[in-house]
Amino acid sequence: MLLALCWLLSVTARHWGQSQQIWAQCTAGIWFGGACIVGMLMPISVQDGVIFDARTVVLSMAALFGGPIAAGIAGLIAGVYRLWVGGLGVWVGLINVLLPIVLGLGYRHFHRRGQIAVGSWQLLLFGLVLHGGVVASLLLLPAQLVAPTLEQVAVPMLLVLPTTVVLLGLLVADLLRRDQIERAMHLSEARLRAITQAIPDVLLVLDEDGRYLEVIANDSSLLQGGNQNLIGKTVEDVLPPRQAERFRELIRDTLSSGTPGLLEYSMQTANGLKIFEVRAQRLSLGQPYKPAVVCLSRDISERAKAEQERRIAAIAFESQQGMIITDANNRILQVNHAFTEISGYGADEAIGQDTSLLASGRHAPDFYLAMWRSIQQTGAWQGEIWNRRKTGEVYPEWLSISTVFDAQGAVSNYVAAFTDITERKQAEERIHNLAFYDPLSGLPNRRLLLDRLQQALAATARSQQYGALMFIDLDNFKNINDLHGHQAGDQLLCMVAERLSGEVRGINTVARLGGDEFVVMLEDLDAKAEYAAAQAEQIGERILSALGQPYRLGALLLHSSASIGVVLLNSNDGDAEELMKRADMSMYEAKQAGKNALRFFDPRMQQAVQERLRLEDEIRRGLTAGEFVIHFQPQIERHRGIVGAEVLVRWQHPQRGLLSPFHFIGPAERAGLIEILDFMVLTQACEQLATWAKQPRWATLTLAVNLSASLLYQADFVDRVLALLERTGANPRLLKLEITESLLLDDMEEAVVRMRTLKQHGIRFSIDDFGTGYSSMAYLQRLPLDQLKIDQSFVRQLVDDVSSQTIIRATCALATGLNLEVIAEGVETEEQRSLLVANGCNMFQGYLFSRPVPLEAFEALELEPVA
Repeated sequence: MLLALCWLLSVTARHWGQSQQIWAQCTAGIWFGGACIVGMLMPISVQDGVIFDARTVVLSMAALFGGPIAAGIAGLIAGVYRLWVGGLGVWVGLINVLLPIVLGLGYRHFHRRGQIAVGSWQLLLFGLVLHGGVVASLLLLPAQLVAPTLEQVAVPMLLVLPTTVVLLGLLVADLLRRDQIERAMHLSEARLRAITQAIPDVLLVLDEDGRYLEVIANDSSLLQGGNQNLIGKTVEDVLPPRQAERFRELIRDTLSSGTPGLLEYSMQTANGLKIFEVRAQRLSLGQPYKPAVVCLSRDISERAKAEQERRIAAIAFESQQGMIITDANNRILQVNHAFTEISGYGADEAIGQDTSLLASGRHAPDFYLAMWRSIQQTGAWQGEIWNRRKTGEVYPEWLSISTVFDAQGAVSNYVAAFTDITERKQAEERIHNLAFYDPLSGLPNRRLLLDRLQQALAATARSQQYGALMFIDLDNFKNINDLHGHQAGDQLLCMVAERLSGEVRGINTVARLGGDEFVVMLEDLDAKAEYAAAQAEQIGERILSALGQPYRLGALLLHSSASIGVVLLNSNDGDAEELMKRADMSMYEAKQAGKNALRFFDPRMQQAVQERLRLEDEIRRGLTAGEFVIHFQPQIERHRGIVGAEVLVRWQHPQRGLLSPFHFIGPAERAGLIEILDFMVLTQACEQLATWAKQPRWATLTLAVNLSASLLYQADFVDRVLALLERTGANPRLLKLEITESLLLDDMEEAVVRMRTLKQHGIRFSIDDFGTGYSSMAYLQRLPLDQLKIDQSFVRQLVDDVSSQTIIRATCALATGLNLEVIAEGVETEEQRSLLVANGCNMFQGYLFSRPVPLEAFEALELEPVA
């Protein structure tokens, strides 16, 4: 019965152990309960109604291994059946149902907490305790049954049932462990199967003979003939001989060394030629199987292709072009060897730096803004750019920039390739020089001259200022070549080019047409033709003088001269070729006039230039001879009468009589004589002040002298004025220097410094023609002024123009606020004077009171105060 029960319980435990679900535990409880009923159907009956069987063993195992649910169901079934059987020992029988369940659950509790193991000695002790309790429960039987029952049952029960507990417990525990192992193996097998099905690689098992034992491939297209068709075949049956031999060698090496092997091979598959990487590991199968290896064959065709492309890219990266790879923030990540050769920066110096490391500083910010705008819009940019080497040298390069995007479309990198185009630029410059410059002298040739001449004509149309074209031919140059050779002639031509370049401004052009012919093009001359011609005449005379100087060629001293033809440039006077012809014709006229001469194309212009030069000579002579004299125009104060005079220069010409400034100021300025003239007037004014200082009637009068910009900004102007005052003894407080507003625009800071220095010595300052120039509150605050002179253009319109009255009234109010005097010039009528008084002006100067008169006439004036 016990053997049968053990078989039954083993079957029950196996099925019950396969699942931990409640229904499975219920099923196990039914099985255990049924086993109890089977045991009670074949009991050992001691007395009527007192039966013994193995239910205690079964129920204790149900509680220990099945848990409360299985034990409860089994106990319920056993208890119900025992009640149905009945008899005197029914209550003891129920105790024998409950006791093993309670003790079994207690054993289970301590076992799950790790305090008691399920072993032979533990089970034996548990069985003794359990069945000792069962024996003790027999004492609850009726008194007449206790002794006979204990005598017959106690010893056999204690000998057999604890042993049965041990055997049955070990059997069930072993069955459960085996079941756990089997389930773990099934799980491992399932996991391994899932892994092999998930990986894209081909799994092969080959024995030492190269025979396929197992093939797992999710993609059968990677194999020849499919998975099953390879089983039992050898590598020679599948692969080409050379590949098969390599596989054989891989198997031998892996089996002999015990270390993983590696092999790359190519094979023609259904999808074309593929490249595989095989990793082999020894597989120990034991007897009677042959040694084998597990091979994991991976398709690396894409990787091999990418690797090949990477090698090609690496070779391309190390090209003759400089290469830079940056991140999205222009931080350098990688450079090639050509970069180092071109820039001078090593990889360790450049990596991590911003690309601005190479910036030359030649490009404006707008250039880089346009470049990055193109990169952002199109993803690329290329063009010519100037960069700087490590040595500081700036060089030109051709740069191409491309953008690299990541999988999300965001910028990840920039790749820049550049080439040093210094040699190309030099070659272009050489070609340009050959095309546009004379190879001997380095001057522009005829082609470049004509181009610049066209630009100059367009410029004259915009600015309305004349230019001039000078055609220069060396006199008797052929004799120098014949006597001293062409080498000496070439050296002389180079010296001529240097002298011509030294005589003109940088904006002008000096060109060589060929042979001994040169052309000088002058730009930005005067807006009046006669003045422009005078300027060209002066420059031409300087050129004739420079070219007439001896030429030293080693020990050889050569002499030469030149003939110059001049034509004025104006957009209305013809095209470039026509102007060149006119200048050439003028040059031949200069030759016919005896050489070493200058001639204009227009005879009238020639006459005007000659007249202008004659006038300048007369001015120089007049300054030397003292022909320039001063006149005085009185300045009237409303309540005091004459308070001073403005000194005005006149030219007492020996033939033409007394000339006003209109006839000589302009020519004097162009001839550079205005400074001498102004200082001469200032000198005469100081001498007159010194003379009046001895005459009480005139001792308090002031003299106002006009000051030109060229005199004010002379380096020694202040020292010369102070020295003049000291020499003449004039009172500086009676000297008033009149300056115009436009004069201050040349150099305001320097003007302020000089005026303040003179102001400290008592000299007064007046702004002439106030309101007609750059009137600004700022300079009125900064300049050490004493007086504002209202221009006569406002006074002339005063009667009929309300706005002129408003301007004069505002000027007087402004002067009062700044503590300045106000004087109006050009007062010619009593009505004008009355309106000036009404608008706040109390000082006057003009024909109403007196014209500019000589000293004797001025001192004879008797002007009284006016109401």
